[in-house]
Amino acid sequence: PFAGDGSRMYRTGDLVRRRADGLLEYFGRQDNQVKLRGFRIELGEIEHQLTRLDEVARAAVVTLPDHHGGHQLVAYVVPATPGAGGDWPARLLDALRAHLPGHMVPAACVVVERLPLTNNGKLDVRALPAPVFEGAGRAPRNRAERLLCEVFADVLGVPGVGIDDSFFALGGHSLTATRAAAAVAAALGVRPGLEDLFAAPTPAGLAARLADRPDTGAGLVGPAAAPADGPVALSHAQRRLWLLYQLMADADPGYHIPLVFRLSVPVDTAAFDAALADVTARHEPLRTVFPADGETAHQRILDPGDAEVRLTVTDCRPAALDALLTAAVRAPFDLETEPPLRVTLFRTGEEQVLLVVLHHIAADGWSFTPLFRDLSRAYAARRAGAAPGFRPLPVRYRDHAAWQRAALGDRDDPGSLLARQLAHWRTALAGIPLCTPLPGDRPRPEYAGGAGAVVEFTVPAELRRELDELARAAGCTLFVVLQAALAGLLTRLGGGEDIVVGTPTAGRSDPALDDLVGFFVNTVVLRTDTSGNPTFSELLRRVREAWIPAYAHQDVPFDLLVEAVNPPRSLAHHPVFQIAFGLLNTEDSALELDGTTHHWRLAGTGSARFDLAFDAVSRTGADGAPGDLDISLEYATELFDRATVERLADRYVRLLRAAAAAPDRPLHTYALDPRESPAP
Repeated sequence: PFAGDGSRMYRTGDLVRRRADGLLEYFGRQDNQVKLRGFRIELGEIEHQLTRLDEVARAAVVTLPDHHGGHQLVAYVVPATPGAGGDWPARLLDALRAHLPGHMVPAACVVVERLPLTNNGKLDVRALPAPVFEGAGRAPRNRAERLLCEVFADVLGVPGVGIDDSFFALGGHSLTATRAAAAVAAALGVRPGLEDLFAAPTPAGLAARLADRPDTGAGLVGPAAAPADGPVALSHAQRRLWLLYQLMADADPGYHIPLVFRLSVPVDTAAFDAALADVTARHEPLRTVFPADGETAHQRILDPGDAEVRLTVTDCRPAALDALLTAAVRAPFDLETEPPLRVTLFRTGEEQVLLVVLHHIAADGWSFTPLFRDLSRAYAARRAGAAPGFRPLPVRYRDHAAWQRAALGDRDDPGSLLARQLAHWRTALAGIPLCTPLPGDRPRPEYAGGAGAVVEFTVPAELRRELDELARAAGCTLFVVLQAALAGLLTRLGGGEDIVVGTPTAGRSDPALDDLVGFFVNTVVLRTDTSGNPTFSELLRRVREAWIPAYAHQDVPFDLLVEAVNPPRSLAHHPVFQIAFGLLNTEDSALELDGTTHHWRLAGTGSARFDLAFDAVSRTGADGAPGDLDISLEYATELFDRATVERLADRYVRLLRAAAAAPDRPLHTYALDPRESPAP
C-alpha cells in the first residue's frame, strides 16, 4: 500500500494481535528468523544455499548455545551420496562463504544420515547430535597458521581453533589480546600489535599480515634481570604511587584496596596464619617496603621471616562491626617500614568477616586471582598439616621492573619505545577539554578534598550476553561496548561531545606475569568524538578506532604522559581526565575455605580519586557461562548527591539495554528515564 507499484512490504515474521486501544500485542514468531550477534538471520536462506549444492540432499540450520553464553549457527546436512566425510563439511562451509556474509556462515557443519522428525513432520531439534567444536573452518595450511591456531586456543581456553575463526568472536578481549601478542612473539619471533590483531583477527589473516615482519627480539627474561638482594629500583607504576603517597595526607586511603569476605565456615586461625606466611614468602611485593632515597625511593624486599604479615583476630559486638571495618579500611600504611598487606578476621558470634586490605603499590585487580588461589591452596595444605608445595614462579616482580625500564628506554632518545609512544600521546590528546563539564549538584571547589562514596549496581547476565553478542557482531570487545555507552551517556547528560575517560590497563604483557601478585597497572586515556548524534553502531566504530592506538601505546607511564601532554594544572580536579572506567574481566577470584567458595566485595574507603569512577567486575554464572557485571561507581561527594549518582547508574543500564536492542538508532533517541518514551 505504500510503494505505489503494488510490491509487498517486508514480512517480519512476528505474530501479533491488534488490541482495542490500537497497540500491537506480541506473541512470538511464525518463521525461522533469528537474531544473532545483532543480525537478523533467516535460517531458511542458509538451508537453501546448502541444498543448492549437488552433493547435499537435505539440510537444516539451528542455533545452539556456545561456550561463551551466547548462541551460534550449526548446520546439519544429509549427503546425496552416502559415506561423505573427511574435509567435506569444511568444504561445504567454504562454499557458503562464497554466497553468504560471514555472520550467516555456521560455526560447524554436522553430517547425519537423516534429519530426525517429530510425529507431525517437523524437525526434532532435541534429537540432533551435539556438534563437536574443534574450530570451525579450514585446517592450518602451514607452520605459521598452525602455531597461531594453537596460540589462540591456549590463550582463550577453547578446545581448538580453525584458521578462519575470529579471536574476538571466540571471546577475546584487551587482556587476552595482549597475552596473545606475547605468545605469538614467543612462537613466531614476531610480535603483532593490537592493531594487527583487530585488522586480522583470524589465524589465516594474521599469518599473512605477519609474513614479512622482522624478528622483534626477546621478551621478558627471568631472575637474572634484577639483583637477588640489596636495593631494587621501583617499577614505573610503583614510582607513580610512591609520589602520590608523599603528596597525600597520612589518613587518605585513596589507594587502599579493601576486600571483604563474609565467611560461612569457621576459620582455623593457626592454619590461616601459616598460609599467609606461605603466600607472602611466595609473592615479594607483599613483603616489600619502600624507604625514601633522596627524591625517590627503592624497593627493599624483606626476608619472609621478617615480614610479620599476620592474621589479626578481633571479637566484637554485631553493632560495632561496621565502624570497626571502616576504621580498619582507612588505617594508613607506613610504606617505608610496613608491608603493604593487612588481614583481619572480625568475629561477632553471629558471623565472621574477613577483611583483606592491600596498598595499591603492591597489587592490582588482576592480582586477586593468583593471590586468593595461592592463599586457598596454602590454607588447605596447612589444615592437612603440610606445606603447600608451590611450583616456583617463572619470574619475580623485580625482574619485571628491570625489564620494563630496559624495554622503554630513555625518553630523550628519539628511537626509544618511550619517546615514540610519548609522541603519539602529544598528538592524540592535543586540544582536549580542561575538564569534562558534567553537571553536578554543587559547584566544583577550588581544592579537591578527596571525600567520596560508592553506589553499587548490576548489569544482569541476560543483558550482558546481549552486549557480548553486540560486541562480536561489531568486531570489538565488551569493554568497547561499555565504554561507548558511557561516552554516549556523558554526552546526553551535558558532558560535551569530546569525551575523555581514563582506563586501567593490566600491564601484564607477558604470560610469565600471569601468576604474580604485583602492581602492573597503567592508565591510558580514551578520547571519544560523540558529535553529530551518531547511531550506537557508529559510536562503537569510533570508540574502537580510538581504543586500538590507545592500547598500542599503553606502555607510557601515566605521570610521563601528563608531563608530555602538559595540560593546565589545577588543584580542583584530576589532570587530563576526571572520569574513569575499568573492567576486570579475569576469571573469578575467590577464597576457598574447606571446600566452600567465598567471593569478595570491594568495601568503600570514603574517598574518591576522580569525579566519577566506574569499576566493573565480570562474574561467571553457576553454569560457567558469563554472568552479571557488578559495577561500583565511586563518586566525589563534594560534587554529587547519592540520589544523582543512583539516577546516573540507572540511566547507564537503560542506555545499554536500548543499545543492545537497537544499535542502529541514533544516540539521542534512547529513552533514559522511566517516564521517557523513545524518540522516533
